[in-house]
Amino acid sequence: MAQTSSPISGVAERYAGSLFELARQSNSIAKVEADLNSFEAMLEGSADLTRLINSPVFSSEDQAKAIAAIADKAGITGLAGNFLRVVAQNRRLFAIPGMIRAFRQIAAEARGETTADVTSAHALTVAQQTELKAALKSVAGKDVAITVTVDPSLLGGLVVKMGSRQIDTSLKTKLNSLKLALKEVG
Repeated sequence: MAQTSSPISGVAERYAGSLFELARQSNSIAKVEADLNSFEAMLEGSADLTRLINSPVFSSEDQAKAIAAIADKAGITGLAGNFLRVVAQNRRLFAIPGMIRAFRQIAAEARGETTADVTSAHALTVAQQTELKAALKSVAGKDVAITVTVDPSLLGGLVVKMGSRQIDTSLKTKLNSLKLALKEVG
């Protein structure tokens, strides 16, 4: 596989790259990013919508009609709305979560930021997010945009993925390590 200057490759990344170029040409990167974030929030909050984008049972026409109706109802118009419709018509809805992550990463790189995926045991307050961004900025050397997801199974702590680095301070991992260490001793 050919290497590019960006570590991004694959279907989701190609679609995201194309959308980013269109958004840059029309000076609407922030609007597209906000619309994609809003669609992602709807996706995370709806098992039916998740089923729609992941199920091969629905025809491309059915998916396109449903996505068009959802986008119109949510006020997702312009480039992001058209993008969702094209993705549905091309039977690529299953890759939408990856496309949104890739778009966010491309947009952050264009702003001179890097991105970090943070998984925590509980929702982080604004103050905690600000403190985390500052700590990550000192490591990365530039501003860091974070995406926070909550996973109660971590019990406590954080898992931070930034580029090829992963920092896992979760209580779940520490307990698993202790369990393994105890098995080796006994």
